[in-house]
Amino acid sequence: MLLSMAAPGAWAAESGRLSGRVSAVRDADGHYRLTARYARKHPKLMAAVRTALAQRGKRYRWGAEGPRRYDCSGLVVYSYGRAGLELPRTSRAQARAVHRIAKRDLRRGDLLFFHKGKKKRVYHVGIFLAWKDGRPLMVHSPKPGERVRRNVPWTTRWWGGTLRRVR
Repeated sequence: MLLSMAAPGAWAAESGRLSGRVSAVRDADGHYRLTARYARKHPKLMAAVRTALAQRGKRYRWGAEGPRRYDCSGLVVYSYGRAGLELPRTSRAQARAVHRIAKRDLRRGDLLFFHKGKKKRVYHVGIFLAWKDGRPLMVHSPKPGERVRRNVPWTTRWWGGTLRRVR
């Protein structure tokens, strides 16, 4: 069983590795796909992704943690919490609680942290799903007046974070 995950064309062959073990394989179309082994190794991350995807269509509300409305970090807290993983409440605090990773090393269930200014202050978070046409696809609660949805980032000013153990 393989879970679809297209990778950006810039990935080198070793980018499919994490902690010395293969976590993604390249198919005939040149896309990287998560192995079933990765899904088995990280069941809580997979559960968090399923929970977040199930919230699509629910409205944004600043400070909300679900289950009817969410802000960006509230969606993460709710989804990861339902999967048995504890994270702080705000996107800035969540950014401090994870291991920072290179964009090319993102795997399903990792987090995208959006930043601004010279101090690179985090102001938004999304949950990574897959690579689509060389761009990351995420699920997030965007802003007032919008709903939880899958989307690609609107900016390149973001970095990846993970709860996985990394070297």
